[in-house]
Amino acid sequence: MPKLDLSRIPWRTGSVYPGRLARAVAGRSSQRLGDAGGLTQFGANLVRLEPGAASSLRHWHMEQDEFVMVTEGVCTLIDDDGKHEMHPGDCAAFPKGEANGHHLVNRTDAPAAFLVIGTRTPEETACYSDIDMMVTIDADGTRFTRKDGSPLTADQIGDENNG
Repeated sequence: MPKLDLSRIPWRTGSVYPGRLARAVAGRSSQRLGDAGGLTQFGANLVRLEPGAASSLRHWHMEQDEFVMVTEGVCTLIDDDGKHEMHPGDCAAFPKGEANGHHLVNRTDAPAAFLVIGTRTPEETACYSDIDMMVTIDADGTRFTRKDGSPLTADQIGDENNG
């Protein structure tokens, strides 16, 4: 049946960010709706932000379009143009290759949620606007480096066991 039973789709927490950078998304959880529905051409996730949580570090995608719509509470979209309060039904679109670093933050004392839909490509590179970091995703996995491709150092990510 095409209708998804949200109660059967697990919430995922945690982060792939290295070292202390993962702290930026503490309080974020998501349900992978597209995966649960068997979608292969685009991803669709319901993301929940607890008070004070961020969706990600500010970033932009080189190969993938991204679309968000707030479904619950109030999120603050922070992008290169400033801060924009978003309420249920408010939407934002981020075309691939447009270097507009963005993320959503819950600056309220109540939970908030948004739907994010994005292109799935075999390879992707995303750049982080506020730090010297990029991520490359391909058949070999996920790699975080400096924007010039050189390795991250322990002091950049706050991880004494790396670098």
